[in-house]
Amino acid sequence: MYMAAADGSAILFPIWQEIVVGVIAFALLCFVLMKFVFPKMEETYRKRVDAIEGGIERANKAQEEANQLLEQYRRQLAEARTEASSIRDEARADAVAAKEEILAEARTESERIIAAGRDQLAASRQQLLTELRSDVGELAVTLAGRIVGESLADEARRAGTVERFLSELDQDTAGAR
Repeated sequence: MYMAAADGSAILFPIWQEIVVGVIAFALLCFVLMKFVFPKMEETYRKRVDAIEGGIERANKAQEEANQLLEQYRRQLAEARTEASSIRDEARADAVAAKEEILAEARTESERIIAAGRDQLAASRQQLLTELRSDVGELAVTLAGRIVGESLADEARRAGTVERFLSELDQDTAGAR
């Protein structure tokens, strides 16, 4: 392996057969690496890149879908709030309308009851006045008969006397007012 130089110094000179074997072995190694190893490494690298890029794309798609679902949820929530608000407003309006209707019915019923009471009171008053006139007329005829000393039993005379007395009584009460 080492050859001695003429002046006695050792110089490294490889044997040419070793150089040929080294070159053939290097070429064979390069051929095997390029034919079998590098394509496998390239394929593995490509798969890895595809997996990473695909993962990123899937993550982006998932993010987009999540954003769309979030936006859809927000729209539905806003619609639900709007609908709830309209239902609440409608219920309030219905309650106010029902209240007004009940109050109107109560007013109508109270007016009807008051009118019926007034009519009944007027009828009772009229009945009492009729009875009072009759009683007063009979008392007046009886008293007048005692004062005059004769019997006023004749119905026609009694009616005229009673009516005259009541007319005078009405005039006196009307004048007092």
